[in-house]
Amino acid sequence: MKTWMKRIGFVLLLLLLIVAGVLAFVQFSGLPTFEAPQVDLQVEVTPERVAQGAKIAAIQCMNCHMGSDQRMSGAQMKDVPPEFGTIYSRNITQDKEKGIGSWSDGELLVFLRTGIRKDGSFAPVYMPKYPLLADEDIYSIIAWLRSDAPPVQPSQQEPPPTVPNFLVKALSRTVLGPPPFPDQPVMLPDTNDQIAWGRYLAVGAYDCYNCHSLNFKTNNILEPEKSEGFFGGGNPMLNLDGEVIMTANITPDPSTGIGNWTQEQFLQAVKYGDAPNGNKLRYPMLAHTVLPDAEVNAIYAYLQTVPPLVHAVDRHQ
Repeated sequence: MKTWMKRIGFVLLLLLLIVAGVLAFVQFSGLPTFEAPQVDLQVEVTPERVAQGAKIAAIQCMNCHMGSDQRMSGAQMKDVPPEFGTIYSRNITQDKEKGIGSWSDGELLVFLRTGIRKDGSFAPVYMPKYPLLADEDIYSIIAWLRSDAPPVQPSQQEPPPTVPNFLVKALSRTVLGPPPFPDQPVMLPDTNDQIAWGRYLAVGAYDCYNCHSLNFKTNNILEPEKSEGFFGGGNPMLNLDGEVIMTANITPDPSTGIGNWTQEQFLQAVKYGDAPNGNKLRYPMLAHTVLPDAEVNAIYAYLQTVPPLVHAVDRHQ
């Protein structure tokens, strides 16, 4: 009996040492690096692409990357959940030293798809990845980044470097590492199919599900519908005063979601921040005035098809 007890004790001690070693490795090794796919790409910069890229950037990029110099020079991301630590976005202006002026179009495409930078370093969970964004829309973002738009002109300004905490390092090595680079073209949906178009906008182009599902840590970037609490809200984010704001349930549940909202009420909320009850929506939800009515209406139509979740979110935390 004593021999078996010693053996069990030895095995448990060994397991504890292995776990401690893994935890120490994650803590002290920093973020992982990856081999970036090589893509030969030259994006034609056209007025149409620049305009489309500017619209997507207004939704996806500017709130995080706009610096105090009114250029995309980087800033503290104040709405990031506190569990990820203090996060600063990077300079993505055309400056060749501090920004992305020396990046090729292919390197930008790979980064937007996977989060892998041209040097192999990885942008963790707080930088969205866009494996579902259509090729043409990514080309439009790149065209805008190459354009003469004032926000992307060269700037030497940059915020302090982000020091990733243990959670960010662990997620980057496990469930929230880089998604695979698409092995086939990603096409735009048929805009005549309002449901398909709305789904693309909500989960592919504007990433609405990412904030409005239960938690960033449990979102499924390749199959968003498998995200825990898909569009059911409750994801803790911060307002500009550092107070926790829970994201809203925007499933069609009539009691805890937006099931009783009309299309016009949804449009007023998304574009102008006016909720049906007369209140103004609070940061980090912004008024997206750049969105055409047709896109907002398509998103509304798609959300009506999402499985309703009975999830009462305390919006005053």
